[in-house]
Amino acid sequence: MTTRILHRSIGPRLPVAVNGSGVTIRDANGKVYIDASGGAAVSCLGHGHPDILNAMRAQMETLQYAHTSFFTSEAAEALADDLVAHAPPGIGYVYLVSGGSEAMEASLKLARQYAVARGETQRTRFIARRQSYHGNTLGALAVGGNLARRAAFEPLLFEAHHIAPCYAYRHRRADEDDHAYGVRAAAALEEKLIALGPETVIAFVAEPVVGATAGAVPAARGYFKRIREICDRYGVLLILDEVMCGMGRTGTLHACEQEDIAPDIMTIAKGLGGGYQPIGATLLSAEIYDAIASGAGAFHHGHTYICHPMPCAAALAVQQVIRRDGLLDNVRRQGERLQRQLEARFGDHPQVGDIRGRGLFRAIELVADRASKAPFAAGDNLPARIKHAAMAKGLCVYPGGGTADGRSGDHVLIAPPFIVDAETIDAIVDRLGAALDIALSEANNARRRMPRDEAAAARVSA
Repeated sequence: MTTRILHRSIGPRLPVAVNGSGVTIRDANGKVYIDASGGAAVSCLGHGHPDILNAMRAQMETLQYAHTSFFTSEAAEALADDLVAHAPPGIGYVYLVSGGSEAMEASLKLARQYAVARGETQRTRFIARRQSYHGNTLGALAVGGNLARRAAFEPLLFEAHHIAPCYAYRHRRADEDDHAYGVRAAAALEEKLIALGPETVIAFVAEPVVGATAGAVPAARGYFKRIREICDRYGVLLILDEVMCGMGRTGTLHACEQEDIAPDIMTIAKGLGGGYQPIGATLLSAEIYDAIASGAGAFHHGHTYICHPMPCAAALAVQQVIRRDGLLDNVRRQGERLQRQLEARFGDHPQVGDIRGRGLFRAIELVADRASKAPFAAGDNLPARIKHAAMAKGLCVYPGGGTADGRSGDHVLIAPPFIVDAETIDAIVDRLGAALDIALSEANNARRRMPRDEAAAARVSA
């Protein structure tokens, strides 16, 4: 089949998805796949949920679109009320957009406008972390720490400043416990603030559990408590990016609940609407809202489809179903089972260095050597090999590269829908194990076929 779409990857033919039901997707050839990553941790309720479809039909029959310079809508107001009612302490308002990148872009501009409203126009800088991902728009890419995604656009990005990630598997010293490492990792923020001049910094941006760039990396104990203290000391806003790890994915509605902190601004998307419609949101504190209201009296930002009634109705229904059906309990229960099964299957695997995550947000990190934690060479192309082998087995997972330092290292992210059951968890791990063995065998065979000098270079880089 020819295509007129500029696909993410040009060349390989993709299967055509024709039907989704529960945790599975069926293609045009009749092959059924377990959607073990919810796309990109999006499909939290799986596919074809009747309650969400009914809510979308009802909205479609009443109001499909109304521009926000003329009207608000009942759907948008109801969703905003619901989000604030279940938000972290201090959050009082919501800005509704069409996805995670838009939510982050809005957050950056909102934070800057807040500084201007307070008369702190010298605050122009953002600090974030290496090995992070905050979206694909230019502002979001600038604060993000994903080297591969930034590379081609580097000359177009504003200058942002990055500190080391909180990544215990690779950066915790042997003489540190989890808490000691967390406190040391957080100290990097204060050091950077002092080096830049804290009065020039608008905000610190971070994912509570790092998503696709590093593979479900949770913060060490005490890290975010210390980060919150440092931000407060220097008058710097804390922006938490929960686009991938939030809205129940890690076992609590908001990932920051497990850190016992609240942000000034937070971005959400993916699990907000479960993929039924494109939606994201920026949540902000009442203090920020009041400063904007008493300053310019308007947020100098906007898109055509903000507060779109259709996505708002779908997202509200998604959140209501999650609460009604007690699905966060299932996220925690099945997340623990997923961790146990991953440990049973890969705990002694010579090429699996770490198994980590929270809730139904888990990952395995692959290494060429467990003792040294040396990653595979980027030329082995393991993410693509694993994805291809997994799909051949009827499994969709989310592999990624550049895990260790932005250039080398590989992981596989697993983020099934919240409705997943124990039998499906077991099938996911079984199929992933088979796919990983195939991918590693293919990489080894490809390396053997290399000319001798190229193979030696690959071993050195690994």
